[in-house]
Amino acid sequence: MIKVSNKTSCMVKPADQTWSGKLALSELDQTGVTTHVPTMYFYKHSPDDWLTVLQTLKGSLSCTLVHFYPLAGRLSAIAGGRLELDCNATGVQFVDAYADKKLTDLDTLLPSPIYHQLIPSIDYVNAPLEEIPLLVLQVTRFVCGGFSLGLSISHVVADGQSALHFVSEWARVSRGESLESSPYLDRKVLRAGDPPRASSRLEHAEFDPPPILIDQNGSEHEKETEVTMLKLTPIQVEKLRNKANTSRKSEISHGFTRYEAITAHIWRTACKVRNHKPEQPTALAICIDVRSKMRPPLPRKYFGNAIINVIATGNSGEIVSNPIGYSSSKIRDAIEKVDDEHVNSVIDFLKGQEDLSKFRDLQPSSSDGHFYGNPNLGVISWLTLPLYGADFGWGKEIHMGPGTHDSDGDSLILHGKDGDGSLVVALCLQARYMEDFQKVFYQDIDME
Repeated sequence: MIKVSNKTSCMVKPADQTWSGKLALSELDQTGVTTHVPTMYFYKHSPDDWLTVLQTLKGSLSCTLVHFYPLAGRLSAIAGGRLELDCNATGVQFVDAYADKKLTDLDTLLPSPIYHQLIPSIDYVNAPLEEIPLLVLQVTRFVCGGFSLGLSISHVVADGQSALHFVSEWARVSRGESLESSPYLDRKVLRAGDPPRASSRLEHAEFDPPPILIDQNGSEHEKETEVTMLKLTPIQVEKLRNKANTSRKSEISHGFTRYEAITAHIWRTACKVRNHKPEQPTALAICIDVRSKMRPPLPRKYFGNAIINVIATGNSGEIVSNPIGYSSSKIRDAIEKVDDEHVNSVIDFLKGQEDLSKFRDLQPSSSDGHFYGNPNLGVISWLTLPLYGADFGWGKEIHMGPGTHDSDGDSLILHGKDGDGSLVVALCLQARYMEDFQKVFYQDIDME
């Protein structure tokens, strides 16, 4: 078992004076999951002088925060169950630690309980909101000279695109280069209009409670979960797309994307191995980046949350008994409804709520929030995110991926590290279903 010790912590603040004051958040910033999202980077080598590594990382982080100063602020609660961002340059938490193992001693670099020791924990229950850093990170050196970098960024402040923009720029500065592109920090471009800009007739099923198990026995969110990473070769990806496209509805004008076909396959496989009754309702949550959906499109480096969820629904029996093109079509229909009008309607719907907090912390693992575990799923695409190549001056990472990832039904699709067209599905499922899921997942790809 790995032992991580000698942890020291400090606050890193912007190197120069930054704008201070209260920054209004958009409605999309303060709904959904508002905890921190962890990611992990592993590096094979570092210089012998570890103190230089730490000084370089801290110094470059401080300089980068001058441009990304909202990350150095704090959240506070205001009326109507809403949040605002206090840009006060309090700083981000930087932890350095040592591990008593080599990187090669780890069973895997994939998400595991070990990650809990490599990413700073955050006490959401006892710590006042105004004291919780929006970015916490830990640099852990292994005895082989390799190290890990675990980051957790508040989802209120940044979505995946914004978080990776920050990491990319921080790495550039750490290498001694200048900033490539500054973040666009004005969130008013995604705030609700007054009067409302969109039709109120649009439905917002994404805010309704998802289905629960028929004849549920016990609390599903308390069941033990397990994480796996399922690799899909380029040939397997194309097999899934071909299977989906040859069985698609005639009104689908163009072929399904990789995301649509793979997500449909995940959905069908989960319905099979969970042994649902045929009439069991099941919902699939799909996360959509709306930057290019808006008219005009959002600024390219918009920093904040520009994502919404849409929901595809069906009964398990029909998902399983129909070919993959059936569930792919359901996913396509949900995605295609997202346009400028739809996004503005969601924002205006949220603006009209007296208490926005009821739409917050909809975490799959939450007992009092919306549960997207059994019989439901959430599948997020990381296919458009610039995941790899974060070189802080000592070479690119040997592995990058999601951090602690333990909510039933939570899954990601990302590119394989080799750049050969392979994809990886990072999946969390109840432990009792995982072995069957992996077996059926691959068997069904090869079935004619």
